[in-house]
Amino acid sequence: MSTPRIAIAHDYITQRGGAERVVLALTRMFPDAVLYTTLYNAETTYPEFRDVTIVTSPLNRIRFLRTHHRAALPLLAWASSRVRVDADVLVASSSGWAHGFRTTGQKLVYCHSPARWLYRRDDYLGADAHRSLIGWILAALTPALSRWDKRAAAGADRYLANSTVIAERIKNAYGFDAEVVFPPFGVSPDGLLEPLPDIEEWVADGYYLVVSRLMPYKNVDQAIEAVRERDHKLLIVGAGPLDAQLQAQAPGNVRIVSNVGDRQLRWAYRHARAVIAPSFEDFGLTPLEAGVFGKPVAALRAGGYLDSVVEGRSGVFFDEARAADIARALDEIEAHDWDADEIIDHAAGFGEAHFHAKLDAVIDEMMNERG
Repeated sequence: MSTPRIAIAHDYITQRGGAERVVLALTRMFPDAVLYTTLYNAETTYPEFRDVTIVTSPLNRIRFLRTHHRAALPLLAWASSRVRVDADVLVASSSGWAHGFRTTGQKLVYCHSPARWLYRRDDYLGADAHRSLIGWILAALTPALSRWDKRAAAGADRYLANSTVIAERIKNAYGFDAEVVFPPFGVSPDGLLEPLPDIEEWVADGYYLVVSRLMPYKNVDQAIEAVRERDHKLLIVGAGPLDAQLQAQAPGNVRIVSNVGDRQLRWAYRHARAVIAPSFEDFGLTPLEAGVFGKPVAALRAGGYLDSVVEGRSGVFFDEARAADIARALDEIEAHDWDADEIIDHAAGFGEAHFHAKLDAVIDEMMNERG
């Protein structure tokens, strides 16, 4: 059997996050593949995408949407339906749009989550959806988008979930079972390190670390409150619509930095005492990225962290994303004698080689089934 022609797809490539790191892993697995997406902004995503051949939808001609992709939501179903991919297998990394791209061959969907704005609007907005203008707009769009979304899901030949909780959501949203294939951690400990400007001296006596988009459902505000009365500092690496609000909320022992490259992120992980992971994540790469540096994590006992954190071995859990619960978890972190080598060994089981091998096996099955 000849080698299949592979193409890759992703919803939009306009930010830096775990899903985008998975796409980069796919580009390393399939270096000759073309990457299809609705919107692409080279300035706000990982620089490695500059080395990839990227095909965008017509929406990408609108500069405002490249920098404000959420404003494109009413148009993304239309744009996604007009992306056409010529390939034997399209590997679609999707959180709601790329699974609707059309292809001449088979479609393998790697699902980070069924669309939050359809099935988990309160979580997506960080508040009661009926109490905001955006929430009312989403509610008005939901019937049409839901029909489009279910048709898109049904058009896939195989569906993979990135975690156990996402497999459950896929079952609830679409009615079918999805195999779980864990994503790889995205930050290698072997690369170069670069101190964060104006931070190195400030954190010299140790710090906790949060790496997160600054979105309502990420609960970064609760991590800030958890350290307000503590001696240790908190370094937050991330960007998002809550940046100004969180900057205003932050006490003197908290710093928020954005536009951080991988060299600086490695430095931040390497020198942290521990990592705080306070959000309900679909999978959540942060505990594993901390783990490859031998750092324990205090994580919310929910979502994908149930797959990636082993209590007492690689971290501790807190039951609610509240400042008091996070503070108690940090006390547990400080009281425990952590084995860095054991943490590293656990994280190594989620490496990119494992991810590639799983996808290879699935694609081989698809091609054999097709004959």
